[in-house]
Amino acid sequence: MFSIKVNLLLLLGSLFSFAPVSVAQDSYITKRQEMVKQQLQDRGINDFATLTAMLNVPRHEFVPDDIKPYAYNDNALPIGHGQTISQPFIVAFMTQSLRLKRSDRVLEIGTGSGYQAAVLAKIVDTVYTIEIVDALAQEAKNKLQELGYSKVMVRSGDGYLGWPEAAPFDAIMVTAGAERVPQPLVDQLKEGGRIIIPIGPHHAVRQLKLLTKKKHKIITKDLMPVRFVPFTRIEDQEHDP
Repeated sequence: MFSIKVNLLLLLGSLFSFAPVSVAQDSYITKRQEMVKQQLQDRGINDFATLTAMLNVPRHEFVPDDIKPYAYNDNALPIGHGQTISQPFIVAFMTQSLRLKRSDRVLEIGTGSGYQAAVLAKIVDTVYTIEIVDALAQEAKNKLQELGYSKVMVRSGDGYLGWPEAAPFDAIMVTAGAERVPQPLVDQLKEGGRIIIPIGPHHAVRQLKLLTKKKHKIITKDLMPVRFVPFTRIEDQEHDP
């Protein structure tokens, strides 16, 4: 049954792509379909909403022009300012792990190029995303607006502090490696809400963890070892030489 759904999903992705399309655009659509089948479905991603979002968000629009041909490869790519866009499988895995519903309010820490926020926006009603690198935040905001992702709110700032005036959140995704879970994020999580975050020492493989708030306590589940750029704060930038 699931394979039938995915085949239908791939067909719909072709039908609803903007037409007419250039040869280059048609190539990207094919690459996106291959990404969903080979990198995601074949590796255990089975959430229909996640697969649909990954099929419909143009990843190549969120990477620099000189690496667009590699946009659908199964690896992270540099986006400037010492930051990266996560590999498609990690984006899908983290998205699926949050078990999102359309009505959910989601906070993302680490906007990067805006790709993960765009994927989330295909699934939920409202996405708030914070990026500490001001230039990246502005670039992501412009790109998301250009592509019509009006439900994504972008802020330049310290993600450790969260977005208190928009809280509480049903889910929080942290796309940078931290040594510990920021307490403000825990405080801004709804009862029953989930946080997914890479935790561990800097310059080492971290553990991707899923935290769930139940009866004001946090239940933690280890998911997989991962590598992410470090979670930085404004004070860290101020201390850089």
